[in-house]
Amino acid sequence: MFSALDKIGFEYLHQFAGRFKLLDFLGIFLAQYLPYLLILALIVFLVRRRPLFRFLAFIVLAILLARGLLTDLIRIIYPSPRPFLELGFAPLIEPSDSFSFPSGHAAIFFALAFSLWLINKKWGIFFFAAAILIGLGRVFVGVHWPLDIIGGFLVSAFSVVVVKWILPLDKKIRKNPEI
Repeated sequence: MFSALDKIGFEYLHQFAGRFKLLDFLGIFLAQYLPYLLILALIVFLVRRRPLFRFLAFIVLAILLARGLLTDLIRIIYPSPRPFLELGFAPLIEPSDSFSFPSGHAAIFFALAFSLWLINKKWGIFFFAAAILIGLGRVFVGVHWPLDIIGGFLVSAFSVVVVKWILPLDKKIRKNPEI
């Protein structure tokens, strides 16, 4: 199910798993716990900026479309087994029993990053960097292929474009420094 390039990318990132405790800890943290810290950062952003309901609706719709609809639909159409199943090893974290393409974590956190970037470039860049680290961590621990992460990125980009078309953010939301 995976391409040769995807396998090479996976093996490059996963080759150090299980060799160094500190690196394993970092990979597990990025894959499993950084998402929680991002949710906390989002709450801080929202509380400090007194967000408008429209912006909250935008974020929620983007995430629901990316993760709740498109990711699951693609997984039904294109069932792709996770690397640990395909290559026969134990991943560093408790794996999901769902298919791997596209990554649900990548879809959620890239949708969040795209949404925030439309409102606040600095926070958006921070969330993009964190989403990339989460994706790398999930490949490192053995639960995703690199193309799963890229697929999650593309699904989230498409979702944000669709939501922006359905629920445009007006200039007041985009230019107000309080938001």
